[in-house]
Amino acid sequence: MIRINKYIAKCGVCSRRKADELIQNGSISVNGSKVTDLGMMVDEEKDKVSIYDKELTLEEKKVYIMLNKPKGYVTTNDEQFGRDSTVDLIQEEARVYPIGRLDMYTEGLLLLTNDGDFANKLTHPKHDVEKVYVVKINGKVSEEQIEKLKVGVDIGDYITREAKVERKSSNLLQITISEGKNRQVRKMCEAVDLKVLELKRIQIGHLKLGDLPLGKYRYLTENEIKNI
Repeated sequence: MIRINKYIAKCGVCSRRKADELIQNGSISVNGSKVTDLGMMVDEEKDKVSIYDKELTLEEKKVYIMLNKPKGYVTTNDEQFGRDSTVDLIQEEARVYPIGRLDMYTEGLLLLTNDGDFANKLTHPKHDVEKVYVVKINGKVSEEQIEKLKVGVDIGDYITREAKVERKSSNLLQITISEGKNRQVRKMCEAVDLKVLELKRIQIGHLKLGDLPLGKYRYLTENEIKNI
């Protein structure tokens, strides 16, 4: 027996956290009956689990991809407004989904997989995986603004943790955070009256974007996967 959110993740649909959301909103059924119990256990061999009435099957091949996301692409598999999606850039038979998100106007390192456990290790708050961004600002950045970013700022519904902030030039910053709130780096900059012109993620944990061309992708090596 296996907990239902873990089974959904093993099927390559999404992470366990996202699976919990699907369960709570009534999108999941087991043997034809809708379920909302997050603690429900299912039999991998006997039970039939469906999402939006489509039966799920376990993925056999695990895929781990690093993409250098261009601007103009959304990081969702369920795009409803006709916008370009990052999954459209990936030529892979297995159904993969983005780990976390980058907003439409942010470039850089995005990981995609069909391994829910792997995704959970990178996104669950308890793991504190650091993410590094390069931010180009409209105008000069003061030392006072940098110090505020370092100690944490109010981004509307949340006060950010301490961050690492390095000045690269008068209007270029490198910001390292271990959280993953929606549009967090942009909101942090807005909170200290900085206007972001360009934003690029260059590192997640020990995984670095390096010289991977914009819009291109590569598969993670075995060592990179093991080190996660």
